[in-house]
Formats: sequence, structure tokens, C-alpha cells
Amino acid sequence: MPKPIWLFDLDNTLHDASHAIFPAINANMNAFIAKVLGDGDTPADPDTVNAARLAYWKRYGATLLGMVRHHQVKMEDFLREAHRFDDLTSMIRAERGLGQLLRRLPGRKILLTNAPRRYSHDVMRHLGLHRHFAKHIPIEAMRVHRQLRPKPSRHLLRKLVAKERVAPSRCVLVEDSVDALKAAKAIGMRTVWITQYLATSPNLRQLAGNRPLPAFTKRPNYVDVKVQSVTELPTQLHRLR
Repeated sequence: MPKPIWLFDLDNTLHDASHAIFPAINANMNAFIAKVLGDGDTPADPDTVNAARLAYWKRYGATLLGMVRHHQVKMEDFLREAHRFDDLTSMIRAERGLGQLLRRLPGRKILLTNAPRRYSHDVMRHLGLHRHFAKHIPIEAMRVHRQLRPKPSRHLLRKLVAKERVAPSRCVLVEDSVDALKAAKAIGMRTVWITQYLATSPNLRQLAGNRPLPAFTKRPNYVDVKVQSVTELPTQLHRLR
């Protein structure tokens, strides 16, 4: 049987972005969005800003896309401001043994992340995982017919499969986002859902409002394998065949 092509998400899949990075990104985004939505003198109020950020994230899979489409924001400006950190390396939390895990997985590995190039490159180098990946596809590279199409775009996933010259069934998407997994399954990919960081995701908590967070215990029909951690993948390979 041919070896799979692994498509790995980064944030809340290969490391715990909910610990410190996502809260910082959200605060940076909010400050930027407040200026854009303000009247030129007064920034927009926090409720308006939070609602816009979450609505665009939920609708498009990336707040950036909503700001570009609806407010004529430049992608590079938004990404630069959203990913300003005083000390990124001190904010990174990840499990031990991820490099060994990736070595044990048969097949080519591609990083497919809605994060920007510089940030994702810095995180991967800090974790020592960059050497295990044949390709790195950040959000800046997620264009189809010159239009920005980040995950969960099916157009993006189809383009990736065509570029790799493989059947979709050869590809395995490893993700925390159910929207991306659903899109991948719809075009014939195999799917792995990583759940351990979901309960602490600031966006999911804000979307839930006063309601309790879902328990993340049920495996949707578009998910082939549901695990807490990527470290469980080698023992689950038989379920992806």
C-alpha cells in the first residue's frame, strides 16, 4: 500500500496555542480591528470588535479573510499586527517526543496552517520539527485563482491534491478544526481530529457564551480517527487504511 501524505495543522494540533499564543493573537487582532471599525478618532467598542472577529473566524475559517473581503484590509498588515509578540518562545507549550513521533509515521509530511509564514516557521524551529516536513504551506500561500482561500476551503484542498499528483485518499489531514476536517472528508481525504486543546480554546469559549462547552467526546462521521494527542497516531495507523 502506498505511504500516506500527512497534512498537519500547527496551532492546537502540534502545540498548545490556547495556553498563551491565541489569547495574545486575539488581543492583537482586537486592537487592529477596533481601529478599522472605528470612526477614525474613536476605536470600535470591545463587544463590536469581538463579535466581528468571531463571526469572520466562524464563517471563513480565518478572521483575516473577513477583514480583507469586507473592510479592504491588507493581508500583510493584518498578519503583522496580529502576530506581534514580546517573547514568542516563552509562550510555546508542546508535548515531548513530537520529533520521534513524526519519524515513526510513514510517508511525506506537509505543514498546512492558517498561520502566517514567519510565525509558523519560528514555532516549528523552536520545537525542532521543521526538519520532518517536506513542505510548509502558510496562509499567504493559500491562493486559488489568485484569491485567498485558507482552510477550510475545498478549493484549496483540491489544488493541493492536484499539485501533489495523488488521489485524495492518499492524504491524511490532522487537525483540531472540525470545519477543515469536514471539508477534507468531502473531497475524499482521510481525517484525524486532535481534541486535547479544544476545551481551552479562547474562541470556542467565547462562541459558547454562557453555555457549557461541548465535551468533544462524540466522533463525527467525517472524522476517521479521533485522538487527544498527535502522539497517539502511530497506534492508530490501522484505522486509516
